[in-house]
Amino acid sequence: MARIAVITDDPGWHGKRLKDALKIKGHDAVFLSLTECALIIEDSQLPIRMKGFEDRLPKGVFVRGIPGGSLEQVTFYLDVLHGLELLGITVYNGARAIERTVDKAMTSFMLQQAGIPTPAAWVLRDEVQALALVEREINAGHGVVQKPLFGSQGIGLRRYQQRDELKGFSDDQGVFYLQRYVDSGDSTHDFRVFVIGGKAVAAMRRSGVSWLNNVHQGGLCEAVHLDDIRLSRLAEDAVAVLEMAYAGVDIIRDRHGRYFILEVNSIPAWKGLQTVAPIAVAERLVDDFLSRTAHLAAKSQRTG
Repeated sequence: MARIAVITDDPGWHGKRLKDALKIKGHDAVFLSLTECALIIEDSQLPIRMKGFEDRLPKGVFVRGIPGGSLEQVTFYLDVLHGLELLGITVYNGARAIERTVDKAMTSFMLQQAGIPTPAAWVLRDEVQALALVEREINAGHGVVQKPLFGSQGIGLRRYQQRDELKGFSDDQGVFYLQRYVDSGDSTHDFRVFVIGGKAVAAMRRSGVSWLNNVHQGGLCEAVHLDDIRLSRLAEDAVAVLEMAYAGVDIIRDRHGRYFILEVNSIPAWKGLQTVAPIAVAERLVDDFLSRTAHLAAKSQRTG
C-alpha cells in the first residue's frame, strides 16, 4: 500500500476522513508535523528528512496544518514544503499558495489587483494613522473590522462602528489589518464556497449568532445550491488568481446584492460544510490530490 504524508499536528476529524478516503484508493495516510522534518544540505540521497519516511520520500504530501512559531520557524516549515516541490513531489496546497493566503494582506492585494471584488482594506504600522483611518470610515457611515494578519475561524476579530468602541484600539503583533465591514442585511450571513481543482463543488450559507458567521463562532450552516453562477464563478476566479489546488472561499453579499470576497483559505476546514454538502468532500479532495500526484509522476518519467 502506497504511503502518503499528511502534514498536521492534530489529525482529528479531518485527518480521519482523509485517511479513510486514501485507504479506499489503496493509500495509507502517515500523519506527521513539519516540526518533525529537517533539511539535510549535504551529499545525501534524502535532502529532506520526514518522520515515517526515513528511507524514501513520499510521492505526495497533503498539507492540513502549518505550526505556529517564530518567523524563523515558520520560514523553515515553508522551506520544507518548497523543497519537496523542487524535488518533484506533489504538495497540496503548495507553499506559494499557503504564503499568499495565510497572509490576509497579500490575499486582499492580489484580489484587488486582479479586479476581483473584495472589501477595501488597509495594512499599517502607525497607530495614529490607523486610528485616523477608522474614524474617517465611521464618519462616512462605514464599520471597520480589525483582523489578525495571520488567523482563522473568526478568532481575534473586532468590529468598530462608533467612536466610543475605539477605546481598546490596539495593534496585532505590531500591525493593523483593517477591512471595511460589509453589511449583509438584518440577518447577518455569508457564504463558504469550496473549490477543488478549479471548480466550485459545494457551498453553504453561514448565519451567525452575532455579526460573526464562522462555524467556530457558533454560525449555523445551510446548504446552498451552486446554480448561482456569480457565487461559484467568483470563488473559482479568486482561486485561479491565487494559484491554488483547492480552497475554502468566504464570500459576502451586501444589502444591494453585490458580492465581495472576504478571505480565501488554503487549509480550510470542512466539518460544518460536510453536514449540508451533497458530496463527500474528503473523497473529492483525495481524487484531485492523487490525480495531480500521478500526473506529476508521469511527467517526471517522460523528462527523466
